[in-house]
Amino acid sequence: MLDLPGIIEGAHDGKGRGRQVIAVARTCDMILIILDALRPISHKKIIERELEKFGLRFNKGPPDIIFRPRERGGINFSCSVENSDLDIETVRAICQVNKINSADVRINSPSTEDELIDVIEGNRVYIPCIYVLNKIDQLTIEELDLFSELPDVVPISAYNGWNIDYLLDKIWEKLDFIRIYTKPKGAIPDFNEPVILRRSRRTVADLCDHIHRAILPQFKYAWVWGSSVKHTPQKCGRDNVLEDEDVVQIVKR
Repeated sequence: MLDLPGIIEGAHDGKGRGRQVIAVARTCDMILIILDALRPISHKKIIERELEKFGLRFNKGPPDIIFRPRERGGINFSCSVENSDLDIETVRAICQVNKINSADVRINSPSTEDELIDVIEGNRVYIPCIYVLNKIDQLTIEELDLFSELPDVVPISAYNGWNIDYLLDKIWEKLDFIRIYTKPKGAIPDFNEPVILRRSRRTVADLCDHIHRAILPQFKYAWVWGSSVKHTPQKCGRDNVLEDEDVVQIVKR
């Protein structure tokens, strides 16, 4: 967890050592943007603008656009959706600005011009983000209700310790973590320190790599207790997909 200096206007141009700060932010698994409850909207717009100019995209995945540059043949365009903002003329114009004369472009989801530019430039980072609205003890109930309806906003009071548990729950939810408990042979599982995995990478092999890289080459099989198997314990291979709070015992050769 990193506490980065505040982002000021002009940070993407280097003001306030903004480039170094944003470069670190690009490597994070998640960003918490801390906002003052008395001036949240103006600060939010400044921070978002500076980070987006540096290639960060919040709370969305890469657009479903296939882009393949070619040596010749012009722009080959196809679109599988009806309500896209992109047509052949727009795509050709964007490619021309980026000095691309030949490419295959396929649009598989409703997409904008900016999203196509993101795909062409290829240096965008898609990161989950939570906007933490601090000092809510200075707001009225009506103002708090209004802010609470905004997406990805978590109101807190750091001074009074209000709503911190909910913030932790939202962080866990956004990062899409699961807990895996390990069980040494002949011992009870270690329920105090679970191994934390992303839901996108939660096979037995991922678990082995997370614990230590030397385990997987010696892996023979695993015993698994939990909702990922039909009966417990069940003997599983390295490709078995684990679920939250599974218990795993790894057997080596």
